[in-house]
Amino acid sequence: MVGSSHEALHRIFQKDPALLTRALQHVLRIPFPEPREFAAMNVDLTEIEPVERRVDTLLRANTDEGAYLLVVESQGKPDERKRGSWPYYLSYLHEKYRCEPVLIVITQNSATARWAAEPIHLGVRGCPSLTVRPFVLGPDNVPVIADEREAERDVPLAVLSAMTHGRGPGAAAILESLAAALRTIDADTAAAFVQFVDSCLGDPQAQQMWRDLMTAMQYFFRHPLAEQVREEGRVEGREEGREEGREEGRAQERADTILRNLLWRRIDVPDSVRGRVLSCTDMDELGTWLDRSYQVTDAEDLFAEDRT
Repeated sequence: MVGSSHEALHRIFQKDPALLTRALQHVLRIPFPEPREFAAMNVDLTEIEPVERRVDTLLRANTDEGAYLLVVESQGKPDERKRGSWPYYLSYLHEKYRCEPVLIVITQNSATARWAAEPIHLGVRGCPSLTVRPFVLGPDNVPVIADEREAERDVPLAVLSAMTHGRGPGAAAILESLAAALRTIDADTAAAFVQFVDSCLGDPQAQQMWRDLMTAMQYFFRHPLAEQVREEGRVEGREEGREEGREEGRAQERADTILRNLLWRRIDVPDSVRGRVLSCTDMDELGTWLDRSYQVTDAEDLFAEDRT
């Protein structure tokens, strides 16, 4: 015996499943395709075993209009499984916290950005029951910040710019501007930003340039990544036979960095320049040349006496 209107409203469709699709087609005017057959399924959606589901970042933003949940996903490449898990995340979070969830996808790849921005439609083709529209931050819409003053005005945005665009010939100006801007904020926050950028730079040359820039910043030496950079430098020095003393090894390492920067920036290095740099043991002079190696357009300009 049917005990309630609630039960009756769904039991009728168990009795005649075709009624449900006819209602969609003729009452709601939804172009639902004609079913070939029906199969009863277990109505219990309880998960017997815990299923681990994690988002990359989840933040609650309280505003005058109410609270929002910001769901941030970092996506390296298209993954069709996300088109099922993202709607699940949003529905689950809305049910659990009774806040409006907002899905934000961050990527460094334009093709992935286009894929992630495609709406996710669940239900009848052309008339879905659920549509999820991710907001995507990627190389096509995150601004390129390659100016020091602009980076100082919004350091976190400059960090995002470096994380998104930090590759190719244009990376030098972006990373240099950010490095200068990091000096204007507190050391602990800057160190965290340093590690974010380091983790996102997939281009080995860009990552090495970033580490060279950061090694020159004194506060950075107090943080784990700096120790990692120094250890890598020591290992590299041992492998290349630079064990003739700590000071000599540091000079050789700095000279190599100067030449590597020029090479990475596609600046031709004559033998005369290479020889002068490699033979120098004056750390102050090498430091000056290192700073210039990020800016000059001609290798000979490393030695210009009138540069500051």
